[in-house]
Amino acid sequence: MGIVNVTPDSFSDGGLYLSTQKAIAHARNLIEEGADILDIGGESTRPGSQAVSINEEIDRVIPVLEALLSTGTPISIDTSKPQVMKCAIEAGAFMINDVNALRSPGALEIVAENNHVRVCLMHMQGTPQTMQTNPSYKDVVLELLDFFIEKVGRAKAIGLHDVVVDPGFGFG
Repeated sequence: MGIVNVTPDSFSDGGLYLSTQKAIAHARNLIEEGADILDIGGESTRPGSQAVSINEEIDRVIPVLEALLSTGTPISIDTSKPQVMKCAIEAGAFMINDVNALRSPGALEIVAENNHVRVCLMHMQGTPQTMQTNPSYKDVVLELLDFFIEKVGRAKAIGLHDVVVDPGFGFG
């Protein structure tokens, strides 16, 4: 999976690909280097990051997504906002990569209406702003297992069949 963060404060690239043109060029390089999937994100989820508006996130990711459809490389959208999910699916995204595991109000409904998409459900304690503030577990393995059993069960109950889980190491 090639990561394309169209953000000024990405923890993985430091904001190198904020412009649409730079993000597209980076994605094309990732494809040349062997990326089988592109994951495009328009809001940083690094510890302490600040949320961006729905419109700003859409303005960052949709032009990049649309420009890359012609490559034939499957595109995942990295978002927890249902409105961004909806726009990305309509634009051609095949997967939703949600740091919030479809817990945002309306997210489950969006993917239910579009149950042909795949989803990646991530575990995170709190929010990007709070996830590193005293995270605690009594039994991390059991708690993550319980979390994913519940979230994958909910996804399958609405008709999703392709579900990936991400334990979110470092996200609380």
